[in-house]
Amino acid sequence: MNARVALVGAGPGDPGLLTARALDLISRADAIYYDRLIPSSALDGARSDAELIYVGKRPGAPSMPQEEINAALVARAKRGGLIVRLKGGDPFVFGRGGEEALELRAAGIDFEVVPAVTAGIAATAYAGIPVTHRDRASAVAFVTGHEDPSKPESAIDWTALAAFPGTLVFYMGVKQLGRIAEQLIGAGRPADQPAAVVERGTHPDQRTITATLATIAEAAIAAGIKPPSITVVGEVVGLRDDLAWLEKRPLHGRSVAVTRARAQASGLAHKLRELGATVIETPTIRVTALPGDAPDLTSYDLVCLTSPNGVSCLFERLNAAGLDARALATATVAAIGPGTARALSEHGITADLIPATFVAEGLIEALRDTPVKRALIATALDARDVLPEALRQRGADVDVLALYETVAEPLDDQTLAAARAADYITFTSSSTVTFFLAAAGEAGLSHDTRVVSIGPVTTATLREHSIAPAVEAQQYDIDGLIAAIVADATG
Repeated sequence: MNARVALVGAGPGDPGLLTARALDLISRADAIYYDRLIPSSALDGARSDAELIYVGKRPGAPSMPQEEINAALVARAKRGGLIVRLKGGDPFVFGRGGEEALELRAAGIDFEVVPAVTAGIAATAYAGIPVTHRDRASAVAFVTGHEDPSKPESAIDWTALAAFPGTLVFYMGVKQLGRIAEQLIGAGRPADQPAAVVERGTHPDQRTITATLATIAEAAIAAGIKPPSITVVGEVVGLRDDLAWLEKRPLHGRSVAVTRARAQASGLAHKLRELGATVIETPTIRVTALPGDAPDLTSYDLVCLTSPNGVSCLFERLNAAGLDARALATATVAAIGPGTARALSEHGITADLIPATFVAEGLIEALRDTPVKRALIATALDARDVLPEALRQRGADVDVLALYETVAEPLDDQTLAAARAADYITFTSSSTVTFFLAAAGEAGLSHDTRVVSIGPVTTATLREHSIAPAVEAQQYDIDGLIAAIVADATG
């Protein structure tokens, strides 16, 4: 038997906190047994043929007992391969990883443990609460707020905790908050000591409430705080007013639906998350390369690329023919915007011309003083004919090369509902508008969702469907789109 099990911590929820070791093991695993509270994108890097087995526990719902999880890990390991047990938080901090490790050891199975940032440190840091501070707390205690119900009595020494000279952090105790506060105060902890509850720590929709130890349970109920949450008790909570940073990001608490194709959405989604937004990925289109041979680029004095997708598809054809960037050496290369120019630069090409406005009309204006005899426009199937017609009117011989097409990406009802409930929904092309509205059907767009357009061409398509965008980017690219959302959210 050549098997190994990795007990891997996935961290508290922010995918950026996954360790390099965790990502490496996920990418190589033959099987992954994963929990409910792992980051939403934690499995994106898994192999397409990996077994993905959900063993998470949902509050108030039937779930696989820990003994069955242990047995399943042992049984799968006996079949061989690399097995990852992916656990929310840290495997050895209230994660029952120790129990799983003991079962593996008893079965003679090799294992390793990959620690992670635990919620008691991460959620508090994201809330602006340092669990230790030179002047306020030189020690921190991590305590479970949800003990094994089969225990005859509590194993927590409340008197010792009440006298503990530092910060107390309770995990999984939101439903027991009243009892925890009562026990601490009854054992001598000051009733007026600062306390906080952090809900969904490190997620974009993280919430933090503060009160005193005596009133924190009542405040949590009033705010509707739900699991997963951690509770902090101690003088360090008083630093939050000065150190809070997550809520200061311009899109904190806002949700944004992104309708770009999945392959192109990651960059936009990442930038929105960096600004604090909750991103709902709603890919309405899929880009499909069209079959065809590499064009003879030496016969053109102008080659126009109208999108990063066009650049990618063009170089796929060139590479298949044994060609590279040198095929464009004799032509003036025009890119419709900075995104397309960046895609060209990744293939060793510096665009000779980028218009001031990133639409076909802008490119036409930018080419006004450039003599053109023969031009190739590499674009999408069914693209607008504004650019080729304008060049033909100037006497140029123009070929249009359709390199790809956009087709509808099926959307499930849950994703559509989430997109319609978002604060903002972004449209980055006419095709995203058309295909989203087709998928949404009669439901259409919610009146409460602010529609964001990347530029006038997309806006025109929205207006054809009787939709007036609330926000239109002044610079017609992804950076301009983001800037417009931020200005609207903070204005």
